Amino acid sequence: MIVRQCGWIRCSCSASVTPSAGKRAKSLSLGMAQRAGIAAALLGDPEILLLDEPVNGLDPEGIRWIRGLMRQLAAEGRTVLVSSHLMSEMSQTADHLVVIGQGRLLADSPVDDFVAANTRSYVLVRTPQPDQLSAALRTAGIEVTTLPDGALSVTGGTTVRVGELAASHGLTVHEISSQAASLEEAFMRLTADAVDHRAKTGV
Repeated sequence: MIVRQCGWIRCSCSASVTPSAGKRAKSLSLGMAQRAGIAAALLGDPEILLLDEPVNGLDPEGIRWIRGLMRQLAAEGRTVLVSSHLMSEMSQTADHLVVIGQGRLLADSPVDDFVAANTRSYVLVRTPQPDQLSAALRTAGIEVTTLPDGALSVTGGTTVRVGELAASHGLTVHEISSQAASLEEAFMRLTADAVDHRAKTGV
């Protein structure tokens, strides 16, 4: 569940609603039914909103619309609770995260703190001289791990620092990039032991 401080929005949605005006609710498409449900939730100008998978059935334009809606609500100071399994989408809209697994509270923290606590960012390096570069980095007190594909995962050093060390030792680097941790990665790591149904791999 994603918790977000939100506020009331005043907007005109006539362009997207007019084609469906007068239709029975059961005849609406899934995406339009989602919009109608959100509109109904806003009618009473509530202090708190609870949205369950609000982007379900929406096309890309609709997803941008609901994302902007929640941001504008947030800017005006009310509270919206969003229940969702779409981590990539929630990472763009949520301020605070609550994770519940098998009836237990697993996390209750700001999104950035949650990601930092459950993942790690690193520098990815590809070089034809991995052994020499690894030795140079370790000598400088930087942690290095060799990945299955031969690339190096470097923690404790920036891309600039790694590049400078490689250059000072006359080593060739084909790629060097910062790899930022994601909300999805953090969520999967935290909930690894709290999944009710797990898909089999290799099937």
